[in-house]
Amino acid sequence: MRRCPKILLLLTLIVMASISIAQEPYHAPDPDLMARLSYENSPAVQRGTMRHVCVAVSRDGEYRIVRSLDNGQTERLHGKMAKEDFRQLTKLLGAADFRNLSGHDVGVIRQQAEIFVTEVLEPEAWHLQWFNADGENPFPASVSKVVEWLQRFQPKDGKSFEYAEYPDVCPGGGFRLLQPPVARNSHP
Repeated sequence: MRRCPKILLLLTLIVMASISIAQEPYHAPDPDLMARLSYENSPAVQRGTMRHVCVAVSRDGEYRIVRSLDNGQTERLHGKMAKEDFRQLTKLLGAADFRNLSGHDVGVIRQQAEIFVTEVLEPEAWHLQWFNADGENPFPASVSKVVEWLQRFQPKDGKSFEYAEYPDVCPGGGFRLLQPPVARNSHP
């Protein structure tokens, strides 16, 4: 009979976890999504003033942007992109030298790092992650142009949104900092 309380406790935990998961709002993938882009750098990188920015863009120019501001706040805006901004981004993402990259995501960070991640869904699904640790693997020119576009993009008339409304603005990927193993002395 001692097993009964343990089983009851386990079942209670499972039910509670199921309820909390069920309360998470479900967001179906956006069928109109054209691309998701992100750029992030460590504080030591002096490539502009933007440390973190993510943009999701639909085929008709609707955007959602999440970015870190200089004051430490996070800004979340959505709206319709200006035609010229949309044209420039579409051209950059469709460039042959950009689409032919295979990416680089291996590196050890000693002091600084920056990473660019994109998921382009038009005309076919394609993913790129480029990792530059300590300047040893600089972004190719085509990636630098997209990063510069991300940093320059200034949404006009954007409306604020909450994370729960659009939780999937950023593509998968990002910094994956690993701690090196530390030798231990097993003797007292």
